[in-house]
Amino acid sequence: MQKDLQIFGTRAIIEAIEAGKEIDKVFLQKGLHNSLLSELNTLIKKNGVQTSYVPVEKLNKLTQQNHQGAIAIVSAIKYHEFETLVNTVIETHKKPLFILLDGLSDVRNFGAIIRTAECTGVHGIIIPKKGGAPVNGVAIKTSAGAAFNIPIAKVDHIKDAIYYLQGSGIQVVAATEKTSQTVYDLDFNQPIAVVMGREDSGVSTGVLKIVDHQAKLPLQGSIASLNVSVACGAFLYEVVRQRL
Repeated sequence: MQKDLQIFGTRAIIEAIEAGKEIDKVFLQKGLHNSLLSELNTLIKKNGVQTSYVPVEKLNKLTQQNHQGAIAIVSAIKYHEFETLVNTVIETHKKPLFILLDGLSDVRNFGAIIRTAECTGVHGIIIPKKGGAPVNGVAIKTSAGAAFNIPIAKVDHIKDAIYYLQGSGIQVVAATEKTSQTVYDLDFNQPIAVVMGREDSGVSTGVLKIVDHQAKLPLQGSIASLNVSVACGAFLYEVVRQRL
């Protein structure tokens, strides 16, 4: 975790949130109570900031500074507002292309996906506010800086984002092995959003139920699945192939 992406101290974090800083996550000391922390907690809940309550030993590992029981991880990028991003892309591109990440947790996979998305002309990446990998220093390094070149939006719920995309005329395709249809059976020469799932369990059942299409990559070997960033690259380059 990069030190230059940390803010420590309760008052400093409160001021950062009030100043509009993009906060990825706040770590709070478990069992610690005081008026300033109560103020911070109220602000965190109001702004929907992801929070973890951890032992003081965890905080001491993150910094040797006087953290006062609170450390915030500042986002390295400025996130885009989801609906504004979608509407802008629709107005400026005939064939919008989005990626949605449903529970992806590994920051290196995230960085690799960002890099591939930028290289294949993806117009925006949509991630959940909670439960997903952050755009931290590791993700940015793995993306080779592509995280600064592609819009990324956070949403409260991936399912709501899918409904909005569908209502905007965009076909949503889930990458999953739980289907007989392959990626090569689909028409990507139209507005498309591709959903990639969690490393261990894939796209969630609730999301699979509401997407327009499910598609898999045919596997010729004995291993049952691909790394999610590799699979995402294969999907995106099929989109590129069809659109060339």
